[in-house]
Amino acid sequence: MEIKIHYLSPEIEELRYIDGKSDWIDLRAAVDISLKKGEYGLIPLGIAMELPEGYEAHIVPRSSTFRNFGIIQTNSMGIIDETYCGDNDQWFFPAYALRDTEIHVNDRICQFRIMEHQPALKFVKTDCLGHEDRGGYGSTGRN
Repeated sequence: MEIKIHYLSPEIEELRYIDGKSDWIDLRAAVDISLKKGEYGLIPLGIAMELPEGYEAHIVPRSSTFRNFGIIQTNSMGIIDETYCGDNDQWFFPAYALRDTEIHVNDRICQFRIMEHQPALKFVKTDCLGHEDRGGYGSTGRN
């Protein structure tokens, strides 16, 4: 599948898979940014993309983002649909700083993958699902 990408920053590395490690693709900060503990900031990722019809991008922090930078993604996961595809529809990482931090151009702060849209669903009302209860929220134990 081919996807058109427009790089809005000449400083960031071009997107690529990390061979043999994952089908997620790392995204990089396109600017240097300083955040103080408790501050919120939109970190530009330096790209705009034309996703195929019927697809969306899921953006999440890398597993090391909190450890390395002390930030969390404010909406837990970002969704970009195929209509956000203009030349200046730059992707961003909405960050909340849990400690003072410095993020530099090309720091890998998040990752994405392309997913098909969920199929159309029809909900059918019922009074009974007919299965045994699992025991409630958090009932699968600690192991």
